[in-house]
Amino acid sequence: MCSLRCFLAGVLLAVISRPADAPSFSNNEDLRHYRSLNYPQLSPDGKSVLVRIIDSTADGAKSHVWLVSIAQNSSRQLTYSPDSDKAGELGAVWMPDGNSILFLAHRTEHTQLFRLPLNGGEAKAFDLKVVPPVDASKIADAVPPESSKADAKAEALPIDVGSFEVSPDGKMIAIVASDPKTPGEKKQTEAKADANWVDHEMHRRRLYLLNPESDKVTPVAVPVDVRQAAWKRDSTELVALAEEPNDADDLKPSAGVWRVKAADPGHPEKIPEIPATVSGAVWTEDGGSIDFLAQARQDAPPGFRDLSELNLRTRQSRNLTDGFSGSIGGQEVFPLPDGSVLAAAGMGMETMLIRLRDGKQEPLHFPTSVAGSFHTNARHTGWVFLGSGSTQPVSLFYTADLGTPAQVLNTPSLTPTNNRAVTAKRIQWKSDSFTIQGLLYLPPQAAEHKVPLVVEVHGGPMGAYLDSYEPFVNFLVGHGWAVLRSNPRGSTNYGASFAAANKNDLGGGDYRDIMAGVDFVLKTEPIDADRLALEGYSYGGEMAGFVEGKTSRFKAIISGAPVIDQYSEYGTEGGSYYDQWYFGKPWEHPQDAWRQSPLAGVSHATTPFLLLQGEGDTTDPLGQSQEMYRALRQSGVPVDLVVYPRDNHGPLARGMYGMPVNEPWHGFDARQRVVKFLEKAFK
Repeated sequence: MCSLRCFLAGVLLAVISRPADAPSFSNNEDLRHYRSLNYPQLSPDGKSVLVRIIDSTADGAKSHVWLVSIAQNSSRQLTYSPDSDKAGELGAVWMPDGNSILFLAHRTEHTQLFRLPLNGGEAKAFDLKVVPPVDASKIADAVPPESSKADAKAEALPIDVGSFEVSPDGKMIAIVASDPKTPGEKKQTEAKADANWVDHEMHRRRLYLLNPESDKVTPVAVPVDVRQAAWKRDSTELVALAEEPNDADDLKPSAGVWRVKAADPGHPEKIPEIPATVSGAVWTEDGGSIDFLAQARQDAPPGFRDLSELNLRTRQSRNLTDGFSGSIGGQEVFPLPDGSVLAAAGMGMETMLIRLRDGKQEPLHFPTSVAGSFHTNARHTGWVFLGSGSTQPVSLFYTADLGTPAQVLNTPSLTPTNNRAVTAKRIQWKSDSFTIQGLLYLPPQAAEHKVPLVVEVHGGPMGAYLDSYEPFVNFLVGHGWAVLRSNPRGSTNYGASFAAANKNDLGGGDYRDIMAGVDFVLKTEPIDADRLALEGYSYGGEMAGFVEGKTSRFKAIISGAPVIDQYSEYGTEGGSYYDQWYFGKPWEHPQDAWRQSPLAGVSHATTPFLLLQGEGDTTDPLGQSQEMYRALRQSGVPVDLVVYPRDNHGPLARGMYGMPVNEPWHGFDARQRVVKFLEKAFK
């Protein structure tokens, strides 16, 4: 299982040109021409914004850096890619003096860090090389054996930069990079001496300090895999978030935060007071405390987090979000000079910032229901963010202060004026003791007669639907079908207790919540009870499997990348700690695991079923769909399985839902099959 909030709350903008006539809903080909806009970065002087724009699927899904002028309210493209670079430029940030920017690009054999001056000139890559810390070809049992054990002096080799963080004074850049592959290791690969000893990988993601003026690279002696780094305001220290290697977190939480002095990178110190569930850390403005994200104090699924603050003098922590009725979002945490903290959050079907101060949790209001990707500069002279609503594609906003109205900034002409979208109707209903919220999208035909209904189920299960711009929903609505999206128990954005309400009850109470929503709209809206279908991806695909064995009310069920058998999935997925929280280890709780496996209900299945699956899925592997396909086929239930080569879990979902991906036709094919499957059922 995997939360797909990253694509449900994704940023989508259209680039198709249409005739100047009445607005129309996107067709299947149109969804190959949506681009995305993300990662806004306000300049040090507060006058400009960097944004990343990703080309459409039809155009190869390359990303580029654009510069937006706030005063002129205009934009221009800054970076361009050679044909050999299939990914483009990403991760662009400002140097503190505002005279240049840094970004990552893969224009050679390696992902390099580039510096682009803004007063003219070409982007230049830093020459980043390190002596390989490890060499698997030289261990005692290496295959093939070396003919000579005489060690030549190791040469410095180029590194692939994974991420970077510039110090506030611009004199150092913290770089996270994986160990380079040595010539001996390359020879092993060429000789096909490439056995993989699982969970015994010697290579690590390491932290380095780069002097941008001399290209000197200094290793930091954090002994475990580094994820990210954050600088102190005065540039004298940084904290590094790291985790134990070799899938240690499949056994227990294994992360930690290390304190590193810039002048003494060889002696980092682990901060023992920060728990092993930590997932993000930043310094407060005065440098006396660390604000960190870690697993919630209340019992909740892994990944449901609290924001806490550790005083480095007293070594005491205080929980800033305990009891919050929503959820804390991504890594956007902003300690302010007045001692308050701003954090990205979700509440119901909206996202925003919340201000945390003196034990109070104050949501801040924005012009759109969904606001995210917040950024400010070091002096807090302005804020930028992305916002969207059900009929408003994502836009770039700027405000000089969070308490004042925000200005929409002109990004490239990406959204056609006649691209039609319907307003989501917010509804709620009772299910058991819970109040469940949902979004209903009605097609124009609903004004004249009853229409078919497609019920969509989100991933996770700790995910949530937001009142945001959704091209795939409008694609379905354009066929004359209503769409119902609900946030049943187990969803995020409603507090820890609600997120934990389906523990050891997958396909139980959450199934009842969804069906209660169906009954509600049948009573209150022009929905044809004889033409119902259900579609979901990831946990939504798993719920589709539960629905298959529990009811015959639907005419068609579509399942993308599902979990079907908790036993086999637990042993083959990429990380099981998330699932373990829900029902325990299957061999210790066999009845619970089987009760929460859609496969257990196949003997009651009758509804035509469509499975869409990425062949390279490491989250919910191909075998899950194969198990369901075989079981339904041998039970005489109409079933189709479509497998997409190369695609992993997230990329196939993003392609299907209209986001830019580098597979040009998989999303198109999936949508085409969905439409034909539903048209056949609704006839």
